[in-house]
Amino acid sequence: MQETRRAARQRRRRRGLLVATTTGLAVTGLLVCLVMTMQPDGNNDAGAAPATAVANSQETPTPTPPEEKPATASPSAGASSPSASATALKASATPSAAPTSAAPRTAPATSSLAGRIRPKSTYQGVATVYPAGVGDGACSFGPSADMMIAAMNATDYETAAACGAYVLVHAANGTSVTVKITNVCPLPCAPGQLDLSEQAFAKLAPIKTGRIAITWSLLSADSVGTVSIRYKDGSSPYWCGIQALGHRNPLARLEVRTSSGWRQLARTGYNYFLSPDGSGCGGAIRITDIYGERLTVNGIALRPHVVQPTQVQFARH
Repeated sequence: MQETRRAARQRRRRRGLLVATTTGLAVTGLLVCLVMTMQPDGNNDAGAAPATAVANSQETPTPTPPEEKPATASPSAGASSPSASATALKASATPSAAPTSAAPRTAPATSSLAGRIRPKSTYQGVATVYPAGVGDGACSFGPSADMMIAAMNATDYETAAACGAYVLVHAANGTSVTVKITNVCPLPCAPGQLDLSEQAFAKLAPIKTGRIAITWSLLSADSVGTVSIRYKDGSSPYWCGIQALGHRNPLARLEVRTSSGWRQLARTGYNYFLSPDGSGCGGAIRITDIYGERLTVNGIALRPHVVQPTQVQFARH
């Protein structure tokens, strides 16, 4: 009897195991089906991010065409980024305005040796008036027989570069006068300002007016004779100062011939070119105007404070 009961219990245990196994397999199959059913949705989710990234990249603003870029990039910015560099190149290729100056210009400057005062340029400013006495001034020309003279503001005077320049001055009322720059007008004279002798100012307006608006431009004078050379007081074979007078156009440089060739001398604010060691003093002299014309003068003796005429003059422009 006991063996019969034992066999029955074993059969029930095997049936339980079989049911459990079948149930487990069924559950497993169901889970597999669920996973397979959900798998496509998972792939779609994975693909959404790249698609969104592409869409975002397409929304990036289109670069401005080169011809529409504002030429405002600074040099430092131009050196750091390709787009700024392209802008800088466009800026350099665009015809520039008149040269930068506090005195506006209404005509393009020429490519010359000129400094701030340039040919074919018009300057705006004011004219004031001063008693010029005998006409001497910072340019060290000495007394002047012609009192149509003026003092140039210190900025445009530019270490005597304006000395000897002829300037045509126009007033708003239609009057004009040609003056020679013989002096400097210190601050508060502003860039573009001319301080005219009383005689010159009277050609434009009554002296009591004192101050008027003007425009002015460089003039290549007509009848001016020939150039003269003067050595400064105290000049010797060991030190000398040299000055050119009566030149039609402003001077760009003065050179002396030395044993090693032509030597350019530095210009002073009182309009002499100095050789501090005496080299070239008493020898040949070469002067160049702002248009690049060079004139060579020989036979000028080292005689301090003596005006020695030459036979040369710059061409008119």
